[in-house]
Amino acid sequence: MSTVIHVGPRPARFVARAELLDGRHAALTPAAIAIDEAARALRIEAPGQAPWLWPLTEVRSIPDQADRSRMVLAWTGDPVARLLVDDAEAQFILRARCPDLHRRPRPKGLGRLGLWAVAAVGAVALIVMILVPALANRLADYLPPEGERALGDTTLGQIRAALDTTGAGALPVCEGPEGVAALDALAQRLTAPDPLPAPLTVTVLDFEGINALALPGGHVVFFRGLIDAAESPDEVAGVFAHELGHVAARDPTRIALRSAGSVGVLGLLFGDFAGGAVVLFLTERLIQARYSQEVEAAADAFAVDRLRAAGIDPGGLADFFQRLAEEHGDDRGILAHFAHHPELMARISAVRAQPFEGTATPALAPDQWAALRAICD
Repeated sequence: MSTVIHVGPRPARFVARAELLDGRHAALTPAAIAIDEAARALRIEAPGQAPWLWPLTEVRSIPDQADRSRMVLAWTGDPVARLLVDDAEAQFILRARCPDLHRRPRPKGLGRLGLWAVAAVGAVALIVMILVPALANRLADYLPPEGERALGDTTLGQIRAALDTTGAGALPVCEGPEGVAALDALAQRLTAPDPLPAPLTVTVLDFEGINALALPGGHVVFFRGLIDAAESPDEVAGVFAHELGHVAARDPTRIALRSAGSVGVLGLLFGDFAGGAVVLFLTERLIQARYSQEVEAAADAFAVDRLRAAGIDPGGLADFFQRLAEEHGDDRGILAHFAHHPELMARISAVRAQPFEGTATPALAPDQWAALRAICD
């Protein structure tokens, strides 16, 4: 008996049995595997096929197999071919000889994928930021009055439900008869010079927030906190006239249509945005309506013209904003709604730059003002 000792870099010849799935036939084919030292490759010989040569650096192990006792190998040069090795000694040798066995292949086409991703984001941004607003502006001019009114009614109901803290399911509406009569009188005075495009509905909600907002379909909503914070009926009249400017321009309808269009686009990408989710989203957008600087300036100009035509000093609007800015800063309450832009002080100055000429009369008589302040009592 003799012992053969191999000296030098050449390892002992390795031969083992395996099963080949060549990706062209459904059945597994018995195969003999060996390491071709000259080619530094795994040589696979199966009946009826030319020998396969898998470079050792390109052999990969397929992870997460149910049968841990079996090694499943792949070659980076063929995405479908598989080699199944059951022999434990053969597995040990292959782990030792294949240096990149557990290296995951680098994804191909990352640059192209990145370009597609950037293009997709750009397309969505174009749709949401340019096409949807443009289409919303056009649709607002053709939306039937009854549809716009229904949208406003639904949104008002959602606002009452969203802000309710009483547990009743809806925020109470302030309906003191004398206060309602005073508010109606102020509305008639402000709309008399030029009727609005839709019938006006004014609602006071028993909520402490200092806010007022316009909704689609001719709705103007006051929060009790705004009336409490006002020091004169002229201040309420100024805010009222500003909101009438949004109603006249149908700004709330445009915001609602833009939001609905944006939700629809995003819903296609990230999931279903439908039904109640859309209504709640629109409600939040309208409660915190943030118009562009041009739209806010147009509403200011509308307010000044209406107040002047009604014989009310427009300075009340500037006084109200000025005082709240000094007391609360420019990002709380009604200022967050009306004046989220840093140009707030410039807008106040623009109102003050047009002093009322002639004799102004208070927006409400003293008894009417007292009734309005008590409308929620």
